[in-house]
Amino acid sequence: MLGFLIRLLPFWVREPLLIVVGSVLGVRLMYLAFRDGEWVPAGIGAAFLVFTAVRVHTVVQALRARRSPGPVAAADGTGSAKSTGTATPTVSDTAAVQPQPQPQPQPRPPAEQRRPVPAAAEKEPNAWGQAAAAVAVFAALGAALWLGPRLLPSEDAGAPHAVSCPGGEGEELPAAYKKTPRAVTGGELCAALNRSDLAQLLGTPTETATAASGSSNTAPLTDGKVAQPEAEVQFDTYTVHVSVTYNKLSIAQYVKLMKYGEETDVKTLSVLGRPAVLASDHTMRIEINLGSGGSGGPVEQGPLARTLSVALDGKDPGGYCDITVWSTSGALPDDSVLLDIAEKLLPTLPERTV
Repeated sequence: MLGFLIRLLPFWVREPLLIVVGSVLGVRLMYLAFRDGEWVPAGIGAAFLVFTAVRVHTVVQALRARRSPGPVAAADGTGSAKSTGTATPTVSDTAAVQPQPQPQPQPRPPAEQRRPVPAAAEKEPNAWGQAAAAVAVFAALGAALWLGPRLLPSEDAGAPHAVSCPGGEGEELPAAYKKTPRAVTGGELCAALNRSDLAQLLGTPTETATAASGSSNTAPLTDGKVAQPEAEVQFDTYTVHVSVTYNKLSIAQYVKLMKYGEETDVKTLSVLGRPAVLASDHTMRIEINLGSGGSGGPVEQGPLARTLSVALDGKDPGGYCDITVWSTSGALPDDSVLLDIAEKLLPTLPERTV
């Protein structure tokens, strides 16, 4: 189909286009072959250059033919006197020649019988102008293809880079939030966690969040007296869970309790001038059957998770923020990833002062 459309173009448009395309592709392929050390692109590039040389030769021959046209015969079809072969009569021939009556002028033929005079030749289009116009059109098309993706918005420009957190309008908070000064809600915590650069902080910049949630819960075994908002953002590779516990347990006390738990690879450190601790533990896997009866399977051990717990204040008066990362494959990111997330997240949360 493309070849048929090209053949429909005028000669002085088609040939310059073929020359430009062939030369650009040939030089590009030869450059790639030289850079990568491969012979296949070199052969294809050489074929394009030979094709271009043939087209250039054709255009040159056509230009020469236009500049030096061949001899044109006389319009009336008569030759010169030299070629008629008429000889000068002699004296004897003159005597033998009898006087002839003078020819009478012939009447002029009517207008409809007159020989039509050929019209003036139409002015042919300028070959150089056509060639320049063809090259300009090709350059404009190439510029549009090259600059189009940069100037025009892509299909994903209007789409959000990540899922949005559920709105908390009209949510009735537990009484523990009203009694806790400067406590954040689950929606606020989700908005702070669902950052546009969270995937980059996790080391997976090409991924987008598949789910985001937030809830304004209370800590278990506290009879609803300790506020504990939670938020979670899921990606294809990792899942990030953040919770803030507004109790009186300090990080120092939390580290002592870890000796009686199942945490492994415990490491104390400081984040933004606040006491913090890193630890690893397994998540829980719960299977729920939504079929008849609504029964579920037993609680199983899930993949390993890495948690960074940071005090809500530099003086460690009590309360902490847990940042947990895990993956279904069991792979964990470096501890520096948790530190980067904490350094971005903690300044957005109000400090707890007592």
